[in-house]
Amino acid sequence: MSEFIHRPVLLDECIQALDIRPDGIYLDGTLGRAGHSKEIAERLTTGRLICVDRDQAALDAAQERLAPWLDKVELVHSNFDQVDRILDGLSLPGADGMLFDLGVSSPQLDDGSRGFSYMADAPLDMRMDRGEGTTAADIVNGWPQDELRRIIAQYGEERYAPQIAGAILRRREDRPIATTLELVEVIKSAMPPKALREKQHPAKRTFQAIRIAVNDELASVERMLRRAVPRLNRGGRLAAITFHSLEDRIVKTGLAEFARGCICPPDFPVCVCGRTPDIRLVNKKPILPTEEEIQENPRARSAKLRVAEKL
Repeated sequence: MSEFIHRPVLLDECIQALDIRPDGIYLDGTLGRAGHSKEIAERLTTGRLICVDRDQAALDAAQERLAPWLDKVELVHSNFDQVDRILDGLSLPGADGMLFDLGVSSPQLDDGSRGFSYMADAPLDMRMDRGEGTTAADIVNGWPQDELRRIIAQYGEERYAPQIAGAILRRREDRPIATTLELVEVIKSAMPPKALREKQHPAKRTFQAIRIAVNDELASVERMLRRAVPRLNRGGRLAAITFHSLEDRIVKTGLAEFARGCICPPDFPVCVCGRTPDIRLVNKKPILPTEEEIQENPRARSAKLRVAEKL
């Protein structure tokens, strides 16, 4: 059953996109359950795979999952937005392929004690790296109402953000909100009956927003793109899987900027800027999961894969 739950998203599409060379250098910036990494490692002979994750638990589990290939695997405890420092630390000038699966890993979601889930009661944590500082409880109980409203509206795309932020403030004035299900109760209390009857869980968008804020996820994606593309070897591929519109917009815009050539005004007779594209977009539109994959793994439903190749 766990293999079903933790099935890597868009696995075949990612492996095809990376166009793996047996002697190449590859980086999986979001190791998670190591499903993608396992498929990459199996295809390497003299090549090398760098597996990165913020969650030490993922790295510990990978010791067993990737045991047959550990002679060609480096496990690195870091954020994927430090890709340049990671490569420098391993004395590698570049990589032939990089994969970034930007979703929260299934073990984090399924482990109720981590505080990511609105279905299980746990302390409000939501940190991908439990060694880092800010927790969901810090944000919920400490941030100003306007800032709570902003992140719930912007990161969660929640139309009832003002009401939810107000309800959080009123509750915490009485006592701190300590657990996930306490927060769910507060969120529900702020929403009209019609919203509570929607198919989507009423707390889903707010939990997403707080998780993004706790882990600085959107800024991390921007930093990753800025640092990863320059470190791709010529002909190397970058593949990024996103799961919501905010991430996808950042990846789409960031890759388009690197793929852009001349920026001279249209009325200039000749180019004077000298700018040339760094990458080409392998797929103009995102690659989406098949209906068969969605049936087997519902968490794949919102996934989008974008791929670029270094020129």
